Amino acid sequence: MPMNVTQKLIKSHLVSGEMTTGSEIGLKIDQTLTQDATGTMVMLELEAMGVKRAQTEASAQYVDHNVIQIDNKNADDHLFLKSATQRFGLYYSRPGNGVSHPVHMQRLAAPGKTLLGSDSHTCANGCMGMLAMGAGGLDVSLAIAGNPIYIKMPEVMGVRLTGELPDWVSAKDVILEMLRRHGVKGGVGKIIEYYGPGLDNLSAMDRHVIANMGAELGATTTVFPSDGEIRNFLTSQGREEDWSELLPDEGAEYDIYEEINLSNLEPLIAKPSSPGNVVPVSEVAGTPIYQSYIGSSANPGYRDFAIVAEIVKGKRAKEGASFDINPTSRQLLTDLVKEGHIASLLQAGARLHQAGCNGCIGMGQAPATGRNSLRTTPRNFPGRSGTLEDSVFLCSPETAAASVLYGAITDPRTLDMPYPRVKNPVEPTIDTKLLTEPLPYEEAREVELYKGPNIALIPDMDTLQDEMELPIMLKMNDNISTDEILAGGARVLPFRSNLPEISKFAFENVDRSYYSKAKETPGGHAILAGSNYGQGSSREHAALAPRYLGLRVALAKDFARIHWQNLVNFGILPLTFTDPAEYELLEKGDVLELSNMRAAIQTGEPFMVGIKGKKRKIQVEHSMSERQIEVMLEGGMINWAKARHDEIEI
Repeated sequence: MPMNVTQKLIKSHLVSGEMTTGSEIGLKIDQTLTQDATGTMVMLELEAMGVKRAQTEASAQYVDHNVIQIDNKNADDHLFLKSATQRFGLYYSRPGNGVSHPVHMQRLAAPGKTLLGSDSHTCANGCMGMLAMGAGGLDVSLAIAGNPIYIKMPEVMGVRLTGELPDWVSAKDVILEMLRRHGVKGGVGKIIEYYGPGLDNLSAMDRHVIANMGAELGATTTVFPSDGEIRNFLTSQGREEDWSELLPDEGAEYDIYEEINLSNLEPLIAKPSSPGNVVPVSEVAGTPIYQSYIGSSANPGYRDFAIVAEIVKGKRAKEGASFDINPTSRQLLTDLVKEGHIASLLQAGARLHQAGCNGCIGMGQAPATGRNSLRTTPRNFPGRSGTLEDSVFLCSPETAAASVLYGAITDPRTLDMPYPRVKNPVEPTIDTKLLTEPLPYEEAREVELYKGPNIALIPDMDTLQDEMELPIMLKMNDNISTDEILAGGARVLPFRSNLPEISKFAFENVDRSYYSKAKETPGGHAILAGSNYGQGSSREHAALAPRYLGLRVALAKDFARIHWQNLVNFGILPLTFTDPAEYELLEKGDVLELSNMRAAIQTGEPFMVGIKGKKRKIQVEHSMSERQIEVMLEGGMINWAKARHDEIEI
């Protein structure tokens, strides 16, 4: 039977299960990616499980999130990460080298491989003909040790691209069009595969932009074929030998079909505070802005910066508008300097920041209260920018550049200038030193882990209790993101390796009294949420911190994929309503009565939960596999792995 690219990638890495939609499959992982906001916990988990050496073909640790060093915490953790990569045999990218996803694309990504990363935007490397997925850190640590990743076999949505992008429209508008059509839940349970003649007009980095924000659709990942364009990209990086062709077979079919004529697209923009809140730029033109922010893994390519430089060349940013440039890699920054684009940007009033994630994750460049920030980043969830009452719009580099010149949202098609034709450098920089090579095994075993005073060990966790009475501590609406469960940013992320401290920030954007109330409820508690609970970042701290504070059950209409898996990994029981309308029957403060739980979850059937003091019960269910039920009974993946030390790779 003819296969699409996704099916080929899955079949070639399948170690357990069958490729039947909805059933659990195990996939061999070739490469892993960790960044410092999540990687510190991954390295602590490797230590806790007694892992000796990475068993993947390549595992890389990037320092790109916590690069602001206002005190010792981030600097200490950088030393810890470097020592851990030396100890466990990983590649290491130091602060200032750039954002993990484009750097990985430049130095390690290869067609036909699987990549698992403790960052939800790992899917960006699907642009290279890879099966690249985000996951929680615990799943990544197990993959580093040589174990498969387990997912539910997704449907494959085939998106046929035709036509060619018009002037002033770019790859960001393609993914914003997908979000306009399908929203932030449109990709849940799906892998999105792009194919068709329109691919001939999209560069490797254009594809990276589109694949990156597949995460905002809720997709398991995004896949592109490996064709001549990918060969050209790898050749430009001095890595042509890593290229292999990977195309869909003639006659390949998809579970779901979609089509986009690139020629019909126009500049689009996502209004606050959701990537799915997409409208044409022309609809909001004239809205005043405080900031125009260029960069992030959602627009990381040379042309994304060069075209901005060409648009503003010889002009000046509007007085009062902050013009922030965030290079995505040291290699890219070198090329922008050599080609004169950095000079054009600085002369136009730009502020140049170091290569890294920076303001995308709330690490600096937070906008003023009540002012509009225009960004080429992938997310605009409430408070993610670092400002609690923020107002962030997402757009293309063209729209961001046009708008900063006028201090208001501007449709770039209205500029009185020809569309700049940007070409990549004839001899692009190839920086082979972006990644430090792993140490030989014998030398690695002599390395001692450096632990600063901010690092705290992961505490032991108890098994699933059979009888529980759990007060509902919070009742939340739809689309609660991990940024709202546990914020990122310069104020919070420095405590990523200190669970007792970072837990103090749990749910503060939802209810600032959560921490104190949870500490005062020793018997544990539950939370209640609407649909798509836990969308956004893969950070496992959003599960681990509430678990530390006593969260035992999360009851929701449905869950975002990665956060659902993280809840299971840390022994928080994720339950859904068999009838979502019963969400309305529960209130904050109600006490859930759960009986005979260990037997109840093993049946796989719906069961009843009582509401203390009320003559009412609700019916709930779970979608855990048999393997995940075992993990839940043990109280989480660490306990499960320790109990099976001889059965799994360590």
